[in-house]
Amino acid sequence: MGVTRRELLWAGAGIGAAGALAACGSGAGGSKDAASAGAVSSQPRAGGTLKVGALGKASAITRDPHGTQANESDYLIISLLYDTLAVPGSTANTVPRLASWKPSEDLKTWRFTIADGATFHDGTPVTAADVVWSLQRLRNTPAGKSRLPGIQPEGIRAEDAKTVVLVSDYPNADLPLLTRLTTFVLKKDTKDDAIAGAPGTGPFKLDWYRDGNARLVRNDNWYGGKVLLDAVEVRLFESPQAMANALLAGQIDLASNVGAVAARTAEARKDVQILRRPNDMAMPVVMRTADGPFADARVREALKLAVDRDAMVKQVLSGYGSVANDILGTGDPAFAKDIPQRGRDLAKAKQLLSDAGFDTSRTYDLITTEDVSGLAESATLFATQVREAGVKINVVKQDSKVFWDATWLKAPLYTTYWGTNDSVVFFASKTMLSDAGQNESAFKDPAFDEAYRTAMGTADAAARDKLLHRLQEIEFAESGYLLWGMADGIDLAGAAVRDLPRLPGYGRVQLDKTWLAR
Repeated sequence: MGVTRRELLWAGAGIGAAGALAACGSGAGGSKDAASAGAVSSQPRAGGTLKVGALGKASAITRDPHGTQANESDYLIISLLYDTLAVPGSTANTVPRLASWKPSEDLKTWRFTIADGATFHDGTPVTAADVVWSLQRLRNTPAGKSRLPGIQPEGIRAEDAKTVVLVSDYPNADLPLLTRLTTFVLKKDTKDDAIAGAPGTGPFKLDWYRDGNARLVRNDNWYGGKVLLDAVEVRLFESPQAMANALLAGQIDLASNVGAVAARTAEARKDVQILRRPNDMAMPVVMRTADGPFADARVREALKLAVDRDAMVKQVLSGYGSVANDILGTGDPAFAKDIPQRGRDLAKAKQLLSDAGFDTSRTYDLITTEDVSGLAESATLFATQVREAGVKINVVKQDSKVFWDATWLKAPLYTTYWGTNDSVVFFASKTMLSDAGQNESAFKDPAFDEAYRTAMGTADAAARDKLLHRLQEIEFAESGYLLWGMADGIDLAGAAVRDLPRLPGYGRVQLDKTWLAR
């Protein structure tokens, strides 16, 4: 399994998603904000321990920041201990964290300058040599190509003690976007057997770690500003329901990504905040485009037309979500909202299948997992809906490890999921370029590749947005993604929790400004 789909989900990262802890809003599910959930104080105050529940399995624990974090709990812990070079921003998709940057005129060479005062938890300063070593270690992992696309290990070097140079294989106006997720920095030459206890640069330091559970204490010397919480305790839960029950019983303060069922249960509780993150998770059906029964674009369009998207959102997501339009990156300001929404048209779907000579006498396997709440349910409802167009689907549920080892990137038809959904460029570079490391549908389109390269080589943001529009037009018409809807990320929090992160993706695990009003 690669750079981990799960990292991207909740980070994610993602596994299924300890999602970006978003602003509380109104709407389906009766979301409640912090003030209405029993405010005790409106002024930020220091102190207290935030107890966080996060999903994971004891059999999948990892401590390596550059490894495959299959557990949300592990990724949350790692993200609080180790900083990345950049993070999602409130007004821009990417803002500096451990480093700021400046590109060359040709957009191929980027110089990253380490933040003033950045030190490891043991007090030693962060140097360019540490960053270079960390990025090269990341790039040399099995998923390194997809983690840092377009950057070779030899294209990462130190210019001086505080400056790191990244050289791209091609002009890339959005290169810093690549550094938001897994570019965690460790001390140079840290041995593999010492990784688990290696000092980081983040807002919290490790106090103890036991079987996937951990206590992190405030880093008073963090270069990023004052941290308010005394500590964060992360507790691993193997099911959303168990985690929700712990929140409702007052055993934890925050339950990450508990899903719509738990939200419905909590609606009557005035002492519980229901936090919703719109556009938080995508759960598309993936159709292989290179070969097999779905290689014909007419067949793919037919299945996209056979889906009742409103029903999927209502039944699978219990209304905690929104209809999507087969384009990934719905949270991006550059998302092409003007492309007409694809609706259900069974007559046209049947005609396209007939024109393509699709064999409707066969039954086709749709492979899924239960990694994420609603994923298997979406496969079952999808199968029911497309049968009305004459396509017979058998839903196969696989164990997570089998799915990621044997099905992902290989099967003709399967479900997948993504919890980082604020960038069209991210998905283009990771999943749809012909040589993308996570090309889930084996999509190869020279026009798409050319449009991407041209867009990335365009410095002017407005001009680049127009080129990104072309990318989305191709994705809508030709890709192997059937994205029927976007799930809201749903977290439950106790009444005293304040200022949870409002950003999606990796931004949601940034708890340095969170505080407790008690």
